[in-house]
Amino acid sequence: MSGSKSSSHAGASSAEASASASVSDAAINLTVHSMPSGDQALIDQRTRTGRWKMLLVLAMCASPVIASYFTYYVIRPQGRTNYAELIQPSRSLPTSVPLRTLSGQPEPAQNLRRQWLLITLADASCGQPCEQRLYLQHQIHQMLGRERDRLDRVWLVLDEAAPSPALVKSLESGQNPARILRLARDDAARWLQPAAGQALEDHFYIVDPQGEWMMRAPANPEPQRLKRDLERLLRASSFWDTAGR
Repeated sequence: MSGSKSSSHAGASSAEASASASVSDAAINLTVHSMPSGDQALIDQRTRTGRWKMLLVLAMCASPVIASYFTYYVIRPQGRTNYAELIQPSRSLPTSVPLRTLSGQPEPAQNLRRQWLLITLADASCGQPCEQRLYLQHQIHQMLGRERDRLDRVWLVLDEAAPSPALVKSLESGQNPARILRLARDDAARWLQPAAGQALEDHFYIVDPQGEWMMRAPANPEPQRLKRDLERLLRASSFWDTAGR
């Protein structure tokens, strides 16, 4: 009887030991399979790094557009008033606009991009009001100091006549010469627009480096107030726009 009991106890102990070993093996297997391998962890890390790099590249590509919109809105009245009128939405320079030099050579519209522009328009005859605007354009440009290298003066001639050689020489001389281009009135009106009751010639038009017409100065502008608007624009865009093309 005692031998039978010993045998029975031995069998039970053996079964219990076997069951315990099975549970331990299952727990170990579960633990091992629930942990990622070293290779999988490295793959996951590289995937996350790749996604961040892709987002960074997308942000860099979009930054000029974002910066342009920031520039438009940074001078929106917040307890103060812009002097020049903000154009909303801005109007893009048509790529097909038929610009020409005074000698008749085609000038690609793309050549007006990558620089801030202060534009005036007039017929080639350019009487006294026209000459006063061109002089004021020059004065405002000079008042910007070091920042003037980031802004071009542009005179768009609206007819086929020849401007005064003396006037052309004075505008195209000096360290920061004006750009004189010819553009038919109807073509100019496809891009720029005067205020109600005014003519195209009555305003200065401010264009950003993306070719977006974004501001229109009042007729007969006050130089100091227009200069302040330009300074705010140039300051707001200084982190993405540099002097010259």
